[in-house]
Order: sequence, then structure tokens, then C-alpha cells
Amino acid sequence: KTLKSNVLVTLVRVEYNGAVLGDSPKTDVLPNGTAKYDFSTSFECSPDGPNSLDVIVQKPLLLTVLEVGPREKKKPEKITPLGQAVVDLLPLLQGVRSLRVFAPLHAVPASSSEKLHPEAKGGLEVTVSTTELLLSATQFSSGNLLSITVEAAYSVPEVFSVEAQQNYMACLQIPAAGEKELLLLFQNGILKASGEKEPLPRPKNWPLDTILAPGALTIPDSFIVGGPYEDEDGELTRSEDREFRMQAESTKRIVWDTERRCYLDAAAVATLQKRIAECRYWPVELCKMSMASGGKGKTSRAEKGDEDKQIAFHGVAYVNMMHLLCPGVKKIRGAFRVFSYEDSEVFEKTRIQHSIFRDLRSQLSLVKEGLGTSPVSRAAPSKAQKEDRDSSETVRSREARGTMAALISLCQHWLQTARPREQCLSPQYGEAGTFLVMEIKLDRPLVPRRLREELARRVKEMIPSRPVLSPRTEGAQKAVEDYHKRITNVAVAILREYHELFGKQLPDQGLIDQETLEEQKRQLNYELNTSGKYFAFKEQLKYSVVKIVREKYLKTTAFETQEQLQAFLSELYVYLVDNMHIALNKLLSGEDVPPAPPSCTTMEQLCLFAREAEANKDFKLASLFYKQTIARDPHSIQSWLDYGAFCLLHENATKAQECFHKALCLDPQHIQSLLLCGIVAVSLQHYEEAEIFFEDACCLEPSSIIVWTLSGLFYELQNNYIQAERNFREAKKLLRAQLEEERRI
Repeated sequence: KTLKSNVLVTLVRVEYNGAVLGDSPKTDVLPNGTAKYDFSTSFECSPDGPNSLDVIVQKPLLLTVLEVGPREKKKPEKITPLGQAVVDLLPLLQGVRSLRVFAPLHAVPASSSEKLHPEAKGGLEVTVSTTELLLSATQFSSGNLLSITVEAAYSVPEVFSVEAQQNYMACLQIPAAGEKELLLLFQNGILKASGEKEPLPRPKNWPLDTILAPGALTIPDSFIVGGPYEDEDGELTRSEDREFRMQAESTKRIVWDTERRCYLDAAAVATLQKRIAECRYWPVELCKMSMASGGKGKTSRAEKGDEDKQIAFHGVAYVNMMHLLCPGVKKIRGAFRVFSYEDSEVFEKTRIQHSIFRDLRSQLSLVKEGLGTSPVSRAAPSKAQKEDRDSSETVRSREARGTMAALISLCQHWLQTARPREQCLSPQYGEAGTFLVMEIKLDRPLVPRRLREELARRVKEMIPSRPVLSPRTEGAQKAVEDYHKRITNVAVAILREYHELFGKQLPDQGLIDQETLEEQKRQLNYELNTSGKYFAFKEQLKYSVVKIVREKYLKTTAFETQEQLQAFLSELYVYLVDNMHIALNKLLSGEDVPPAPPSCTTMEQLCLFAREAEANKDFKLASLFYKQTIARDPHSIQSWLDYGAFCLLHENATKAQECFHKALCLDPQHIQSLLLCGIVAVSLQHYEEAEIFFEDACCLEPSSIIVWTLSGLFYELQNNYIQAERNFREAKKLLRAQLEEERRI
């Protein structure tokens, strides 16, 4: 669509993985700027073939629109590339069998489309389909997609020259599908002179070198967005490194901005996870190689010697991959210092005994990775092109093969002789402070983060909710009511004994004098004592008094001193006499006596009394006040937390754990209760339970600075410094946002 008005006849060439799949028929351009090609082609995808899943996942389909000029007498048709478009085939590995896209068409430099109307935007409507799913649902769910982006190397040595033709490369080795090892090579890094910083966001590029339209190198909807240095996962994240990094980003640097992808099957995912657990540091090697011009045939020894002088530098950056074993982490991005490659140091840090550039050069496949010619000149000719090709193209092909032979010979000679040169030149990486910025991303985390539902279930298993209890007769109120009932029964029995001894006193008989009353009282006491009824009445009252002591005053242990006992007995005596009067008045008057007035102390006052006693180191009294707050309102979460904190500080952690668990039973989503349950679990060395509590708190309150800080301290205590660092970083991010909001207000 949207072809220029002066373009009359075009065709589309379809290529994949360096091979031409076919050319569409020549099609006239309609007046509205559209052309309908109606062309189909295919290629085979197989694990052992040239187009394996690893190729599908990282290489796009390339479409080139070619303009066909009018045929002149005794001359072939002139075919000129106008633009190129790419189609990402990744959705075909994500459960999609048919993919229909509108691929933007990027102009080829110096083409007629760019010269005439560079602002116009065209595109190709493309449909890609497969006969069957490339990955089954099981394979897709058990596998993973690994994406590695090498952005740039900053603060490179001063000896790097912008004018020299150099190939700057980076490479690392990862486990791939089918228990294979995959070498991911990033090459043709661009050395840029000092100047403005790289823009953000900026697009990521395909790992393609043989392409005519530079705009087609960008991966659709994939960008490098950057971010604060403090939020990165690598090195140089401290505040004192900030100025150095800002300066380095505007000085001489090598830019790749290239993303490579790799499909990992279930076995490769397990291998990746195992290797990270065995050794957290993975090496990323860097080097540079001269791109000398080649001649026909083989190069002479003198030429090789001249080229050998242009080759230098073999470095390595150590990437801490342990972040990917943290729950829920799918991406790490950061800056990693580059050091000179030394076998002993690399083996000590990574347990790897070989160098990719030195020992695995036969597996790099440098020719396939872009040291060939452009796709148009490399393309297999169509039938029309075969008819019109002249002898000059044959000559150019021979020259290209001579250039290729020279480059391959140069690569092999350099790789064989690089080791002595590295030892004298590569230390400049350390002197210059070179660092590599890269990103490693997974489609799904290696260790999934536990869901909120699972965490809630685990917490519920550790603290089962207690069933609602039926009303207890041993409660404080019931104990008082029982005491009133016993007093009433004893009073009725004593009145009955009195009537049996002295008869009933009628109202019209007048009042009995004091001496008669005293005599009757003496005779009644004698009768009760001699008959044993006095002790029977005492036994009836004894049980109700014990219940009041236990339920009302919460006294279940012996007194330590006689003074404490006497003080308590005095208080208890006053309380029992007061309630005896209430019960007797109610009995004799036949009317309900108003209840005793409520306590003058409030919950706030009891808390203040408890803290005051605690400050005075009167821990027994403080404990009594805390218990009274709980007795006043057993459903108060804060009362349980206060008493639990008191027990944790001054008594024992087990009782504190009971209090915190009770508070969490009242509200399973109470953040403070979760944190305190985690803290007391750590003090009791129940570390697995503590992790559940802290993780649940982070899920419930992800915007809490305290939650992330306490969780980080827990992981630091467990020597899990990677997870601790991530949690502290999250807390710092929230704190920075909070301070910025306060400054704004």
C-alpha cells in the first residue's frame, strides 16, 4: 500500500534465514498507490534443520519490495530495491497458528521511494500460518523464552579509534532446547565518539547485518527504556557512581542495542536453574576484530602480519544471574564492569574452563552471523533474473568469495594468536573503567511468586481459625451471677433455720429489742456450728468465690510474697461484701437492684498504666494491666498486639506468638499482625513460617516501606543477599517517591 505514483511495476522478494523463498509475480501499481501480489511461499521448520525453533524465535521474515524498470533494447530489466519489511514470527511459538500483520515498509537509502517522498509510509499485508502448532500446549507451558539485549559498553579505552574498521563483539553461552548449548553472538557494535547520550526510549534491533533498509532492523514494539541507576540489578548503582556513569554515557562508547532470543524447553529451563544455583556469575566475553579489506584468493604472510597488528582486546563481564532465582523475577538489567580475560579469574568466578572466542571458535559460525553480503546480492536468482544476468555479476561474485576467504582466514589467525596480545592490551578495560549495560529477560519467572490465595491458605494452616465458642458459664459476668445465686440460696436457708428456732416475726408484733436480737444471733450461730450447716454453707460459697478470683481477677498462679496476698485478699473481701449486699437487697426488697457502676478506667488509661508500670520495670503490674485490657475487649487486635509485644520483650516468645496469632485470627489481612508473627517466628527459629508471613505482608501491602524493609532484613538474616537487596531497593524506591511527593506538596 501507498506506493509512489511514479513507480509502475514492482515485485516482492521473500527471504528467511539468508535464503530466498521466492519472488512474487511482477505487479502493476494501481493509481491509488496499492499493488496486489497474491503470492504464497513456504519453508520447513524442523528441530534438526536450518530453520529450527531457535531460528524462528530470533529471526524475522524479510520482505523486499523491488521496482522493475522498463526493458530497454539489448539490456536487462533494471531491478531496484525500494523498501523492506520484517515480520516477527515469535507468536507462532506462543500458541498461534495463523498470523496476519500489516508490516511497515522501510525505505532503502538512495532509492527512489526515499528521494521522492521520504515522509510517506507504506506497508505490506502479510499472512503467516503453519499446518500445525509449533509447540503443544504442554511444551509451551513448561518451556520459557529467554531474551538477552546487549545495549552498550561505556567508558571504553581511549585507544579505540572511530576511524578504524573494527568489529566489536560480545558473546555468552546458555543452555538451549534439546540439551544443547547455544552461543549468542552480538557483533558489529558501533563505536561512537563523545557527544550526546543515547536517547531513551530507543528501539531494540534484530540480530541482522545483511539488510538494505536500516529502519527494518528495529524490532516492533520493543524498546530500551532505561531507568534510575538505583533500580538496576548490576553494579555501579551507588550514589557515588552516578556522576561517573552520567559522564561515561556521553563519552566514547560501543553501541549494539541488539536483542537475541532463545527458546528453552523444560530440560533447558531446569538446566538453567541448576547452573545458576551452582554458580551465580556468568561470563559475557567481549573482543574487537579488525575488518580489513580483502583481495582475491588467499592473503600473503606479510598481509596477515599487517592485519594481525590491528587485532586486540579480550575482556569479560561477570553477570550475577542469581536474581532470576528470586520468586517472581523475570528480568535483570544493569551495568557490569568489564575486566581483562584471565583464565584463572574466570574459572574462580564462573567455574568455566574455556573461552568462547578462543576455544569455541568453530561453533561461532561467524559467516552465518553477518560477514556475508546483503540479502539482495546473496539471494537465489528468480527465473527472470537468470535470463538477464550478465558476466559482470559473476566477476563480482568471485570477488565477494575472495573477500570472504580473507575474512575467515583473518578470524582464524586472530583467534589462534589472541591470547598473548590480550595479556598486554586488555587490562586497559580496567584502567578505563569500562562497563557493559545489558538486559536478560524471561517470558515467565524461573521461580513463580506464590499467589495471594496460596499464602492465605498457608497462613490459615499455621493459624487455624478457632470455632465460635458457646457461651461459657465460667466468664466473669457468669461468675458474679453465680455468686449472687449462691448468696441468695444461703440466705434463704439461714432464714429457714431462724424461723424454725424462733418462729416468724409478724409486722403487728412490733420491733425486737437489741438484747433479744443478740441472743437469737448467738443461739443461731451455735445451732449452725453444732449441726455442721455452717461449714456446708461455706462450701457452697467457696466454688463461686474461686471462679470470681479466676475469671474476674485473672489470678491463676500463687502469690510470691505475703504482702501481695494480703493486698489481694483485702481487695477481694471488699468486692465480695459489696456483691453480697447487692444480692441480699435484691432478695429482701423483691426488686432488681441497679448494677454496680462501670469502672472509671478506660482502655486508653489501662494502656497508659501498663506502659508506665513497664517503664518503672514493674513487669508484673504491667502484665496485669495488659491482661485487663484484653479482658475488657477480647476482640481488640491492638490489645493482643500490645500484650504480645510486652511478652516478646520481657517474658517469653511463645506467649507472644500466641498473642500475635490471636490478633491474626481476628483479621487475617492485618499487616502489623503479619509482621509481628514473622518477627516472633524468627526469634523462635521458625524461618519457613516467617518467610510465609513476610511474603504475605508484601503481597497485601506492596506500597509499605516498613513491610519491604522488614522483609529485606529477614532475607539478610538468612544470607539471601540478592532477595534482601531487591526488597531494600523496593523500599528505597517507595521512600524516594514519598519524599518527592512531600517536596511537591
